[in-house]
Amino acid sequence: MGNITLNKIEKVYDNGFHAVNDLSLDVNDGEFLVLVGPSGCGKSTALRMIAGLESISGGEMTIGGRVVNDLDPKDRDIAMVFQSYALYPHLTVRDNIAFALKLKKMPKDEINKRVDEAAQILELTEYLDRKPGRLSGGQRQRVAMGRAIVRQPQAFLMDEPLSNLDAKLRVQMRAEILRLQRALNVTTVYVTHDQIEAMTMGDRVAVLSRGVLKQVDTPQNLYDFPDNIFVATFIGSPQMNMLKGTYHAGEGGGTLTLGSNTVSVPQSVIAARPSLAGYDGRLLAVGIRPEHLADASKGTDGRSIIEGEVTTREGLGSEVLLHVSIDAPKVTAEDIESETPGDESHSVIVARVEPHTALKSGDRAVLAAATENLQLFDLESGQAIR
Repeated sequence: MGNITLNKIEKVYDNGFHAVNDLSLDVNDGEFLVLVGPSGCGKSTALRMIAGLESISGGEMTIGGRVVNDLDPKDRDIAMVFQSYALYPHLTVRDNIAFALKLKKMPKDEINKRVDEAAQILELTEYLDRKPGRLSGGQRQRVAMGRAIVRQPQAFLMDEPLSNLDAKLRVQMRAEILRLQRALNVTTVYVTHDQIEAMTMGDRVAVLSRGVLKQVDTPQNLYDFPDNIFVATFIGSPQMNMLKGTYHAGEGGGTLTLGSNTVSVPQSVIAARPSLAGYDGRLLAVGIRPEHLADASKGTDGRSIIEGEVTTREGLGSEVLLHVSIDAPKVTAEDIESETPGDESHSVIVARVEPHTALKSGDRAVLAAATENLQLFDLESGQAIR
């Protein structure tokens, strides 16, 4: 069993910096779990603690049911794939892949068998006699993967393995890593700062900020049901629009005042959030994703409208992103955590609209809002209103 359990794991450095705070996670046998968050959030530190490359300041960690807090990396039965590939330039591909097995003094026949099997899986057979300097970035990354595969570990740990590749190759390697992990069914913990990578690869995704686990769930649930403002605005590209508004309860529904705009709150939104009843007349954070705002120049279909001025138009071929300035205050996760108010006069929201919209910079925009998809958050705690 390759399950990994982190129970209230802490990492405090000698200078007092708290890199990881009370982290509890269960990674199931065969699961692909992604740790994601901005730079400095503690995700790589957490991975290095699992690997044994960083000491654990507090809590308990198990791999395959064994407590590993004080075990050396070589005794943890894991294989790590680094951002830098960490290949030996003077060794051939075959010898790079076989290196760890030779250290274990494994029989030569078994080493050759494992290397040949890994090379076939990774389509590296014809490159086995080459040295890393004669390989492309993608091929070097596959060699690093091969070195992990031949060890047949309980778990793979991957620390931003695709960050050195160009955009096209990253997409290709994402698919290759997923195919490989599914075929081998090995528990995998994968670190990235790229939320698109996280969403496309993870069975589940754990979102970290400042050393704290903000939410762990399936990619779709993180997108549809974020627990807090940080996750809501971190997951999704372009990010969710987050505005300050006042809620007013009413018969059969309610309304939200967003600056000079007023939008309806459907009964379905209210019914799904029983605690919203306690926010009548109060300010809260209102989230709406760009795809839930449409160009209403040809009609609103009965939806609420938000008006503002187009500041930027980004044409992407299949869609247009409109940046629209409105007179409602913006809310960010940093505002909540620092207790510092954001801009109280206006904000720029993004609408993802159909590609042939006539709207351009300087135009007055009327946007139809799909308010059945609103996300609502408490302004003090930043937590979702449920």
